[in-house]
Amino acid sequence: GKNAVALTAHSPSVAMQERLDAEKIAKQIGIRHVVIQTNEFSNPDYLKNDGSRCYHCKTELYESILEYAPQLQMKYVVSGANLDDQGDYRPGLLAAKEHGVRHPLQEAGFTKADVRTLALEWKLPIWDKPASPCLSSRLVPGLAVTPERTARIEGAEAYLRTLGLREFRVRLHEGELARVEVPVDALPLLCEPVQREKLTAKFLELGFRFVTLDLLGFRTGSMNELIPLETKRRFSPS
Repeated sequence: GKNAVALTAHSPSVAMQERLDAEKIAKQIGIRHVVIQTNEFSNPDYLKNDGSRCYHCKTELYESILEYAPQLQMKYVVSGANLDDQGDYRPGLLAAKEHGVRHPLQEAGFTKADVRTLALEWKLPIWDKPASPCLSSRLVPGLAVTPERTARIEGAEAYLRTLGLREFRVRLHEGELARVEVPVDALPLLCEPVQREKLTAKFLELGFRFVTLDLLGFRTGSMNELIPLETKRRFSPS
């Protein structure tokens, strides 16, 4: 009710479009909305991107939120994690556990499909919005995170959005190589000669040195395949 607060963190790892969407949906719902600045980019453990980056990011996020909790009169800090998030590598859930963060959707037994169904029933325009993890998640593990790199990825994905694509990722590998993931049925669009030239010209302009198209197509969490098993075990919430 009136005591609820929607809180959005702003940093170089969050695309500006995500913040604008958050402001829009908060206004539609009528919930009090607060934007805070987080400073994960000042943490060397975050920047080195060794597979535990999300843990350090969420630690910074929850500590920043808890600093605001007294003045916002917040009794609980909750996240939007659902049951499907338990089936993948989510080191941020460990940070949530360490800071007493609750996950109401998980407690209520909601999957992502359930969330979308309810959002549609409530006529929320983002009910079918594709998942959009932070920009830093696009960097291959071991490649240092920098504001320049996340800004470049944001620009590249904004360009893909102008082509009418909804689900995609621009992954950044060593050598400033862009690996573009789109649904398999969208591969011909990017291979069409004129479009291919425009896309490569745009990506080179943004600062990429090489542009590749992943023939396996779009798939969420593909970077997690490169994280060492020991790191996954260490930062598992269970």
